[in-house]
Amino acid sequence: MATETRGEAAAKDEGKGKSPRKRTSPVLFVRQVIAELRKVIWPTRRELITYTAVSLVFVLVMVALVAGLDWGLQRGVFWLFG
Repeated sequence: MATETRGEAAAKDEGKGKSPRKRTSPVLFVRQVIAELRKVIWPTRRELITYTAVSLVFVLVMVALVAGLDWGLQRGVFWLFG
């Protein structure tokens, strides 16, 4: 049910034969993290430079847009209220 909290749902599931989850040891966690990182397709240097440049250009455009809107609204408010 959508209105249940985690505690209520867990309490209902306890008697259904499911074993409770055990904590992962830190060593096993690190091994799993390393295994997952090996699956990652890392970008090449050229791709990384391209992605960084695109991100920086996008941020600069957004900064210019917000600054322009801020300046225009400021001018409008000063004109309206003197």
